[in-house]
Amino acid sequence: MAISDELGRLSVRAKQAEDRAEGAKTQAREQLEQAVQTARDSTQQTADKLRADSAAAADRTDAWADNMQQSWNEHLAEARARHGDRKARHAADRAESGAEDAEAYATYSIDFAYSAIEEAEYAVLDAVLAREDADAAAQTVST
Repeated sequence: MAISDELGRLSVRAKQAEDRAEGAKTQAREQLEQAVQTARDSTQQTADKLRADSAAAADRTDAWADNMQQSWNEHLAEARARHGDRKARHAADRAESGAEDAEAYATYSIDFAYSAIEEAEYAVLDAVLAREDADAAAQTVST
């Protein structure tokens, strides 16, 4: 295959990636997760093919191919690590937000319970006072 054909193949693939990235914005989460997994599998297959191809061409370009393959593998590992780090940071941010919401709700519940206790204390004291007033009124009538 001529190099210009390879560039054409590369151009077609880049357009496919662009279209998928644009379409991903409207996909459901499950579809997006499947697309990510499919892309990851495809990347792995391509890397495996490159390794196999570089083994076949080892006589001509052994050192260069090994270096390029190692460089590509390192690049993939770093990219995946960065992606994993972003996911972990996102999960941590969500967990932090959830913890803050839970703490705010707990504080509100404590304040609500505190207010209920104060209201109950007021009601009991008011009832005691009302009972004393009723007893006093009953004694006035009976004397």
